[in-house]
Parts: sequence; structure tokens; C-alpha cells
Amino acid sequence: MTPSEPRERLRIIDANLNRTGEGLRFLEDIARLELDDAALTLKLKTMRHRLLESDWAFQRRLLGARNSEGDVGASTKTPGEEKQREMPIAVVANTRRVQESLRVLEEIAKVPGADPGLDPQRFKQARFDLYTIEQTLLARLMRQDKVKRLTGLYVILDIQALNERSPIEMAGQVIRGGARVIQLRDKLHSKKELLPLARELRELCAECDVLFIVNDFLDLALATDADGLHLGQDDLPVKVARGLLPIDKILGCSTRTVEQAAAAEAGGADYIAVGSIYPTISKETAEVVGLEGLRQIRKAVTLPLVAIGGITRDNAVEAAAAGAEAVAVISAVLQAGSPEEAARQLTATLEARE
Repeated sequence: MTPSEPRERLRIIDANLNRTGEGLRFLEDIARLELDDAALTLKLKTMRHRLLESDWAFQRRLLGARNSEGDVGASTKTPGEEKQREMPIAVVANTRRVQESLRVLEEIAKVPGADPGLDPQRFKQARFDLYTIEQTLLARLMRQDKVKRLTGLYVILDIQALNERSPIEMAGQVIRGGARVIQLRDKLHSKKELLPLARELRELCAECDVLFIVNDFLDLALATDADGLHLGQDDLPVKVARGLLPIDKILGCSTRTVEQAAAAEAGGADYIAVGSIYPTISKETAEVVGLEGLRQIRKAVTLPLVAIGGITRDNAVEAAAAGAEAVAVISAVLQAGSPEEAARQLTATLEARE
């Protein structure tokens, strides 16, 4: 703006730049400290710096025009403004605050004689970028509780490994033994046949506060309101599945290499299964990546890792020490004389390390 520009307009710019910076800083801290999301943190930090940068002469004029004590809106309160609110609601409120401020700045920057440093296109682009960032932040926050529960014993309920024993009874036993996640896997039955079982498992897991994950089948996960979906390398691409799943559902992906793990993280996965860690009778053709492969992936990604393949009570701690938040088992519990006791021993072994 020119030096003769009214102080009132300078006050509008100053107030909206301040609101923009405050709101973006809040969102940045959520991404950085609440979600540990380096990429999202960098996006917000870069946006904040670009929007607030200006020459010192312009900053002096803004400061000179500021009149906080005489601001008639400073003491205005709206109903419910002081109430406590959940973090997702706080994220929405601050995002809207920034978006509204950016729109004001965009319009002010279009006024004839506006300072060349006030680029309306820059404010407009930031506003549209923030729509996507808001969606990403909310999705991560709404899945955060589920992601944090991906620890300890993760049991893959492979129907073909049950030898005609009741899946519901088996799930109940391993849950009583300490399993925190149940994943339904079936390579033979039709989804029509699996649907009643999946719904019953979902109810059981919900009652016991255990995560219920469906393997491979997106439509089955949606039909049963499962907590999440797990994909292999030959299934739907992670990015495609992420776009189809509700934002509160978690998404896992099986990987063998650092490249696969990095791609899964970039595509929107919430956790990564790594294996086979050891040779396994459940999948004799599985490539063994070993503990070193697990360590390499741990260094390359920030998502929770689930070690899978040949995990037993004797080696579960090794997998956890190499970077896995959870260990996935099939035969170690499903083919034990007492699945409940086998699960309890594995759980105790992992908890002793904690």
C-alpha cells in the first residue's frame, strides 16, 4: 500500500495477518507434536513463512496503525466460544479462521493502490491448499486413537488355519489371552459367505475394545464397519484404497522392502506390516527379510510397524527390539493346544519388555 493509505485498511491487514499466523502456528504444532507428521509440518511451516514475509518498512506501518486497546471487536464473545472442545473441532475452527483471514487479505490486495507485496493470488492459493491440509489433519486425528492401539499382539485369524474350529470361539480365546488386534483373513470363501462371520467378529471386537481389521477386501471392510483394512502388494494400491475408505478407518500394507514401505507411507497407509521376519509354515513361499530388513524399514518410515512371519514366544522380543510396535502371529496361537494360553504367554513376553 502507499504511505497515504488509510490507517483503517492497514489495521485490517495487520489483524488478518496476525490471525493467519496464529491459526497456522496452531495447526503446525498439531502436525508436529501431536501427529509427528514431518511432511505436513513442513507444508504448514512453509505456508506460514511465505504468507507473513514482508519488508520491514511495511511491517513498521502495520505496527504503527495497530490499536489493540481501541479495537471494538476485541471484547466481543460469541456463544460457546469459551467451551472446551475436542481436538478435531479445534483444528476445524483454526483452519476456518485462517481461510477467512486469507480471503479478506485476498480482497484487500485487489484494491487499487495496494502494496505490491500483497499478492492476491498467493492468498488465494494458500486458501485452497489449506482445504486439503485441513482434510489430511482431521483424517489423521480421527485415526490417531486406533493407530496408537496397534501395539502388542496382533492375531491374524486365518480361516484356513483353523482346521474347521469356530472362528468366533478362537477370536474370543485369543482376545482373552491379550490380543489387541484381530485381522480376518480368508483366501477361499466368497465374500457373501464371509459377511455374517465378519459382522459377528466386528461385534465381538467392539465389545472387547479390540481392533478389527479385514484383509484384502475393501467392500467387506465397509460392509462390516471394520476398524480398518489391510492390503498386500497385489491388492488395491494404498492411495486408491485410502481415497475410498472413510477418514476414520485405518489402512495397513504388507511390505518386504524399504521402497515398498516408503511408497505405502506416501500413499496414506497408517501402519506397515514387514515380513517375513523368520521362515514360516503359514506361508512357506514367503521371502524372509529378517531382522535387518525390519531395522532398515524402521529407519526409513515413521509409521507403526507390525512384524510378521515366523513370530513365536521365543523371538517376539527380538522383533520388537528391531523396531516393531506389534507382532502378528497365526500358527503360534491358532495351532497351539490352548490358543488363549499361547496368546497370554506372548502378550506377557511383549509386556515384560515394555
